[in-house]
Amino acid sequence: MQMRPMIRQIGAAVLAVAIGLSGGTAQAEVRIKDIANFEGVRENHLIGYGLVVGLLGSGDKLNSSPFTRESIRGMLERLGVANLDGAALKTKNTAAVMVTAKLPPFARRGSPIDITVSSLGDATSLRGGTLLVTPLTGADGAVYAVAQGAVATSGYRVDGNAASVVEGVPTIAKIENGAIVEREIDFNLFQLDSVRIALHNPDFTTAARVHDAIEGRLGDGAAEVLDSGTVEVWIGGKDNVPDTMMTVENLTVTPDTIARVVVDEKSGTIVMGADVRIGQVAISQGGLTVRIQENFNVSQPGPVSVGGGTAVITGAPISIGGSTVVVPETEIDIAESDGSFTILRGDVSLEELVNGLNAIGVGARQTIAILQAIKAAGALHADLEII
Repeated sequence: MQMRPMIRQIGAAVLAVAIGLSGGTAQAEVRIKDIANFEGVRENHLIGYGLVVGLLGSGDKLNSSPFTRESIRGMLERLGVANLDGAALKTKNTAAVMVTAKLPPFARRGSPIDITVSSLGDATSLRGGTLLVTPLTGADGAVYAVAQGAVATSGYRVDGNAASVVEGVPTIAKIENGAIVEREIDFNLFQLDSVRIALHNPDFTTAARVHDAIEGRLGDGAAEVLDSGTVEVWIGGKDNVPDTMMTVENLTVTPDTIARVVVDEKSGTIVMGADVRIGQVAISQGGLTVRIQENFNVSQPGPVSVGGGTAVITGAPISIGGSTVVVPETEIDIAESDGSFTILRGDVSLEELVNGLNAIGVGARQTIAILQAIKAAGALHADLEII
């Protein structure tokens, strides 16, 4: 069956494709530093608990955030304010926050790093506040940095008597260069006899190509593939470690990836890799549409009259005439559409698959269902990942 030439956009789906030619797929060469990192040369996460003060009545409610009250009392006692009754604290200008940061590799004592401040209690906004001195610890419990400074939020909140407006997330803020490194991580490059390259996406083909590129530059025996995600590079001399790492990370290779189709059902986004292939299959898309509409009619009785005069009724209450009644009315309309078959020949490329789905005019949700059915039939030669 000849497919219609009309190509429709698949609903709200975003189809990100890298369409290959019949002779193969064209892939770009990338630097090793963009697809891998050196083992041991990485960031370390830091975390701390602190207080943000100076808020304009948008801080934690101390009745519902007892940890904020205790933190305020402990801070004031350390500053010399003794014998303070925590129950008497009524401030609304303080918020308890969690402070997070990433310690860069080879960070030296005194270097500044960026931090993120997130509200822990029921504060409505951190706008205009100041973070007090907050130690930041690593996974080992040691303090590696100390944070303090004025917070900067990208969102805001405006409240009125009957309405409020919130833009962004005003309970999360950042402080550029808000922490200072106080402890260094011991790591000496010049003690290494070799360095290991860890691929972000482990793959034996990519690892072999990295190995060949390194040996092509440094000579035979300079590299060894340990597994699908690790390549070890031997250093000729300890003084050559930085130069060797610089040379290796700037070498270019063509990474290989498995064929994969990623579907986000919430947004209707579909992403297909260039190596996706599909066996011969016939696709038909038809549907049954049921439309139900509820209407409500009001039955109103007419006025009551007796002999052209006025009716006088005494004694017990008597109901004269009818009463107002709401009468529901339901309309049901059923429309059935017949689907026509579109045949996709065996071993079709991504371009032919997309054209075939477009030819039968399906939307995003129908496309997701079709891909699942093709995978269940064993004709989709790719991983189908639904997120």
